[in-house]
Amino acid sequence: MLSFTSTELNTWIASFLWPLTRILGLVSVAPLFGNVSVPARVKLGLGVMLAMVIAPTVPAVSAMAPMSLQGLLILVQQLVIGLSMGFAMRTVFAGIEMAGEISSMTMGLGFATFYDPQSRGHSSAISQFLALLTLMIYLATDLHLVLLSTLAQSFSSLPISTGALSSAGFLQVVSWGARIFSAGVQLSLPIVAALLITNMALGILTRAAPQLNIFGIGFPITIGVGFSMIAVTLPYLATPIGHVLHEGIDAIQQITALMAPKAN
Repeated sequence: MLSFTSTELNTWIASFLWPLTRILGLVSVAPLFGNVSVPARVKLGLGVMLAMVIAPTVPAVSAMAPMSLQGLLILVQQLVIGLSMGFAMRTVFAGIEMAGEISSMTMGLGFATFYDPQSRGHSSAISQFLALLTLMIYLATDLHLVLLSTLAQSFSSLPISTGALSSAGFLQVVSWGARIFSAGVQLSLPIVAALLITNMALGILTRAAPQLNIFGIGFPITIGVGFSMIAVTLPYLATPIGHVLHEGIDAIQQITALMAPKAN
């Protein structure tokens, strides 16, 4: 007759529940997986499927009741780890979307906004275009699979334990957030530089011919130059966007390594 103790039952539940919590934390935030258009049942099913594959490879955890105070603290800890990893990858997409916002405002298309289902807000047309382009590069280079592989490896670099997480990992998450602004400025710099030269030329033209209606010709010229620069730079955007996406994977590995509890 099959029999097992309550300790064994708690160990089995905890060995599946705790990895599932970290996985669901990443799936709920990470690009593509965490999109609001993806049904919650699909996200939950994906998390359970990944947990069934990853949980047997996770190092053994100490036997304790999952619903005890210490077990709930570990549950919250795993959720924070998963959210931090997903946030690191989401930061890359936010930086690229910011590049689109900067380009749109410089071109004079700041009013052309649409509803963004990812952020549940309104973003510019150029921003959404770059976000879709980034998502295509993200899928074409299999970085969504690399992200899941990094998640599986995180259980070795940052195993499930009762120790408190190191504050260095959270500091790295905050520092990585600054990449939104630097990536946004770097990717939009060619368009901003071309439009700056265009505006300077229009300013000189206005001084030379004061009777010229600058508002009548300036707006279509800046929009035309902006779209021309997007068309020129578009074939070369795959390299810098891919580089920033790989930086996001590296940031996840650094965060998990720095979060590891310090040995006493």
